[in-house]
Amino acid sequence: GKVLRLHDDGSVPTDNPFVGYAAQTPLVDRIGVYGEVWSLGHRNPLGIAQDPQGKLWVIEMGPRHGDELNLIRKGKNYGYPTVSEGDHYDGRPIPNHDAHPEFEAPKISWVPAISPAHLSFLKGTLFKTWEGNALVSGLASQVIVRILIDDGEAREVERYDMGTRIRSAMEGADGTIWVLEDER
Repeated sequence: GKVLRLHDDGSVPTDNPFVGYAAQTPLVDRIGVYGEVWSLGHRNPLGIAQDPQGKLWVIEMGPRHGDELNLIRKGKNYGYPTVSEGDHYDGRPIPNHDAHPEFEAPKISWVPAISPAHLSFLKGTLFKTWEGNALVSGLASQVIVRILIDDGEAREVERYDMGTRIRSAMEGADGTIWVLEDER
């Protein structure tokens, strides 16, 4: 998977990292790279959001475990399918990011998986101490995960068991937290 960056009219920004890129490198092995691409090596990005400082984050579902929260940086390769903190569904191992430092490692990875569905950042309007924190909704895990973001680093600080699949959790205009369930 890839993260793309375009202007509102669909044109490609001239400062995108792969504009005019023709040659292959070890970090883009066997992958077509086009001017629209901002970053690559993603498995299954399901949520994208900017933190209060304007940094771009993506939450991804890993293969068998190894879900990831990634800080997205211009032109970087996040390694999939060469590396992952998870394994193939048939049980075959995939090397961890430690084995290939040329790829960007996730800021957080989850083993066992949380099966993320959505990512949002909080202004802290009602919950003042949560200002700048991220919320990740969990499908199979049936949780909402609160993440502390500090200077480009991230760590899980709380998990809220919801007892049902959570598709999305985000802060409303008045500061309340809205939650979308994924059940009948």
